[in-house]
Amino acid sequence: MTPPATMAPPDVELLELAQRLLGRVWQHGRHEVATALRTVDGAVYSGVHVEGSCRRSSICAEGVALGTARAGLDPDTPLRVESVVSVQIKPAGQFRIIAPCGVCRELISDYSPDATVWITAGETVTAMGALDLLPEKSRRAW
Repeated sequence: MTPPATMAPPDVELLELAQRLLGRVWQHGRHEVATALRTVDGAVYSGVHVEGSCRRSSICAEGVALGTARAGLDPDTPLRVESVVSVQIKPAGQFRIIAPCGVCRELISDYSPDATVWITAGETVTAMGALDLLPEKSRRAW
């Protein structure tokens, strides 16, 4: 997909990384979403959706990327994500940016409430704050 004009170069890099990853590992019914994210220190991490046979065992690409980012940080450094881009290939074999599911919205906003999350709303690709994706979110003290 062509990046939207409003997407800054560092986020275009996330989009391109997610597209390359998904293009390499895509498998219908198993690996249909890829995510790339950037932490506030500029490090980039990615993850791919892993589908399970009983659905509840499935793991979203956003969760995999967040876990990979956490593993890449010093134990005393909090996980602070700056930007997240998730893609899938639909329809007709075209990449498109997708919004995280509700669980992943919770997860992203729990760890990085100030993160920017790229989504497709109708025909428009836009950036939203993680907390804006969850109106009236209950905040948990960690």
